[in-house]
Amino acid sequence: MSCPQPAAQPQSELQSESESTAAVRSADVYLLFAHEPYHPGPGTKEINTTVVAADSLLHPLVRQPDGVRIHALLTRGRQPREIVPLATLTHELNGGADWPKTGDWEGVTADLMHLVRNQRCDALSLGLSTTARALVCTGPHSHVRAYDATTRAFITYGPAERATVLDEAGQFLTDLTAERPLWPGDALLPPLRHLP
Repeated sequence: MSCPQPAAQPQSELQSESESTAAVRSADVYLLFAHEPYHPGPGTKEINTTVVAADSLLHPLVRQPDGVRIHALLTRGRQPREIVPLATLTHELNGGADWPKTGDWEGVTADLMHLVRNQRCDALSLGLSTTARALVCTGPHSHVRAYDATTRAFITYGPAERATVLDEAGQFLTDLTAERPLWPGDALLPPLRHLP
């Protein structure tokens, strides 16, 4: 399934929004999550990470109300066309401690993979390197150490390299969506107006 979500430095806890303090939501946001690798066909590259439109979380075949609540968190205060790794949401949810109040991320991502594999929504499927995958599976301020057998030294990768991985995914997404946006699926549920 998805890679483990390590505890990260927590930000402030989510609070209920009121009409006067409602955060701006962006519909043009994407969720990136890692999963068990698979090969889509003979001779194809391994796929281990997927990007879906945020609105795919509103699909009726995704565990609900978990998908709707994760959608509210994902779209709150984001930049247009932003790709948000699942690990970033974990970081924002008090290092993962608040996932139980928000939703079952494992069940939701499994449901999203079912939609993708059965062509019930569009997705950008990626085959990230081990290091790149590790970077998107950690919080935005975390570091990943990798051993370089050539130099016999450990190399530390951090936020700058993570941003590069996300920028590269963003370029793939831009190319993929040049003619039409990612289709989130049909018969979508309405989004939450406020976080619970």
